[in-house]
Amino acid sequence: MKAERVIAYVDGFNLYFGLRDKGWHRYYWLNIKLLCQNLIRSPQHLILVKYFTSRIKSPPDKKRRQSIFIDALNTISGMKLYYGKYESFPVECESCGYKGKVPEEKMTDVQIGVEIVSDAYQNNFDTALLVSGDIDLVPSIEMIKYKFPNKRVIVVFPPMRSSDELRGVAHGYIHITEQVLKKSLLPEQIATVGGYILERPSKWR
Repeated sequence: MKAERVIAYVDGFNLYFGLRDKGWHRYYWLNIKLLCQNLIRSPQHLILVKYFTSRIKSPPDKKRRQSIFIDALNTISGMKLYYGKYESFPVECESCGYKGKVPEEKMTDVQIGVEIVSDAYQNNFDTALLVSGDIDLVPSIEMIKYKFPNKRVIVVFPPMRSSDELRGVAHGYIHITEQVLKKSLLPEQIATVGGYILERPSKWR
């Protein structure tokens, strides 16, 4: 039987916030490629994982933990990382009058949409594994279904991130379970090519 080529597209912040809202901080230290590998079945063959994120600017401790995680992902072959923007926007509380800034991630959904449609046009995959609950990705799935009826898009919902809209347009869907997460963690320590040791952040244990 011919192998079914799979490319995974992972919305990093959608996955992170799903884990956070579930209270599963111990699963932040994820081997993203292994997670995707654990979600597919023979004769499917995972040929590439595209991971979309944005580098946060503050607070310093969170910035450091994210940098360690990104460095860890960069040691994994078969992964490609894409970066959007993380910007702060002014907010004001109507009830108490508090004024401040709220950080917000930008461009991830656009980048994912461009990549998944581009890969479909270039015939780079037979099945796309889309790890996100962002309904802004519905048009990209609809375009692939219309232009490439022989290709499939399977949506993988992070914890607390299910979407009826995505479920309705995808060829299938999967919910990430704790059982899968347990099997998809990075080692406690990882050595970079330069010999530097990356260690799982203590707050992620």
